[in-house]
Amino acid sequence: MWDFSIGGALGMMVRTLPFILMRIAVYFGITLGYILVTGVGAGVGYGIGGFGDEGFRAGTTMWGGVAGFAIFGAIMYWAREYILYLVKAGHIAVLIDLIDGNPMPEGRSQISHATAVVKQRFPQASVLFGVDQLIKGVVRAVSGLVRGVLTILPIPGAQQLGGIISAFLRVAVGFVDEVILAYAIRTNATNAWGSAQTALVLYAQNYKPMLKNAAWLAIIVYGLSVLVFIVMLAPAALVVYLMPGAWAAGGVVFALLFAWSVKAALLEPFAIACMMQVYFKTIEGQQPNPEWEAKLEQMSGKFRKLKERAFADSADAPAGAARAQPV
Repeated sequence: MWDFSIGGALGMMVRTLPFILMRIAVYFGITLGYILVTGVGAGVGYGIGGFGDEGFRAGTTMWGGVAGFAIFGAIMYWAREYILYLVKAGHIAVLIDLIDGNPMPEGRSQISHATAVVKQRFPQASVLFGVDQLIKGVVRAVSGLVRGVLTILPIPGAQQLGGIISAFLRVAVGFVDEVILAYAIRTNATNAWGSAQTALVLYAQNYKPMLKNAAWLAIIVYGLSVLVFIVMLAPAALVVYLMPGAWAAGGVVFALLFAWSVKAALLEPFAIACMMQVYFKTIEGQQPNPEWEAKLEQMSGKFRKLKERAFADSADAPAGAARAQPV
């Protein structure tokens, strides 16, 4: 059915508890920030609404809340690469240590150790973020292969089925891009772009088991997220009730935020631990297939751009610098 060990992934999460606690603090803190800033915006709008009638006050309260939500969303958009750099990549680094059986510090020193490893591989957050964005584009192109194959099959409804599967895989591949980043950390690569290129070719030539397991994890993770959303509807509605002007749609929005925070803090690291098990086991002993590299170049402009950056970085590297090697 699937090729990962749920017990093994949960054990890895327990052993990286400092990072799990940090993820909880960060993602639940973001949710709390959305609620507080939205509440402040609604309060300001409610105050402004005092200059008009009840209809005017209801409108200014709603738009004040929307403005507060949007402002905090813009702040989070700006901070997203630093969250990737400090939280996600660091957690990946210690998960790799567990997979390889390396000794790992406990407590706060675990976070310090992981941060040092990430900074060694990616000296700047912008580099890691740039690599991650290109990886996402290439992974989406590989998942599009499934839709392409189904579209040309002489099966009634194959095109519609391909669209549904493609949409589902776009959700599923969200667990894959960070596993590709893990390859750069695990191989001690000095050329992050070249390491990502190699990892993507290995992923593409093994796309069937990778997408199969990603699909199973999508079902598990998003199924649990829906349950969290349903459970959180009542407390989220209470939060909205306590706000001035009681924003009607706020309960659903805040319940979605709570579900997202649980997914990002707890469910995503579980999924990544599972996918890392599958990926590194699957590619063990393999070499990148030149035919698949050519296919990726043809189907994905993101891959061509990644390859160009890898070549440029390689040309700028000092003689004798280490290169990424297949695991």
